[in-house]
Amino acid sequence: MNNILDYLKNKQLVWQGNHNNNVLAAQSSGYPELDAHLEGGLPEQGMLDIHSDTGIGELRLFLPYLLQRQIQQQRLMVIIAPPLQINSEMLAEAGFALERILVIQPDSAQDALWAAEQCLKSGCCHSVLSWQNELEIHQVKRLQLAAKQGNSLHFVFRNQQNNSLSLPVTMSLQLAPSHEGISIKINKRIGSWNNNKVTLNMRQHWPVLTQPETQATYADNLIPFPNRRVS
Repeated sequence: MNNILDYLKNKQLVWQGNHNNNVLAAQSSGYPELDAHLEGGLPEQGMLDIHSDTGIGELRLFLPYLLQRQIQQQRLMVIIAPPLQINSEMLAEAGFALERILVIQPDSAQDALWAAEQCLKSGCCHSVLSWQNELEIHQVKRLQLAAKQGNSLHFVFRNQQNNSLSLPVTMSLQLAPSHEGISIKINKRIGSWNNNKVTLNMRQHWPVLTQPETQATYADNLIPFPNRRVS
């Protein structure tokens, strides 16, 4: 019996509950309070499954991390089938080099999966962002393999109602709006049992896009945007 267990351990096919095998290489998310809950930050490669309603700041949340990767790696960031128009002025003002950002609008969900796989495994992309509500386990495994081959990270945004299926992803986060900014629940993280929940106070990072402390309630849910242009 011991010989069998030793063999399985050597093949990394057995995980012991009292052994924390931190196999996930992480990079800072840009938010120290979130990094503390993620035990270091977001994964450097693999697949990040994000459950979120559209338009709550889900893309803005990851901009500091994506900007770090663009500066460090000088590779492409690919955005596939975004549900809304990507604001290039916002990205430029945040410091992104627009010539290293590619937006793809496929004709179908199947084409979007194919494009994501090709970009991930090409080695030309540090990150691929896609919006794909319906995913099967075999599709996720292909995308995970492609991300490993290309040393890239795949951000997959899915609607909240499509989070019933647990997929073999590197990390899974569930986002929800809050008065202060964004509430983040860690559903899954490779190498950890940590399922904490943290609320990011986005006023510190995006003060013009959050409700002022003195105006906690509005007649409606509209927040006026500042009149500012990128020169």
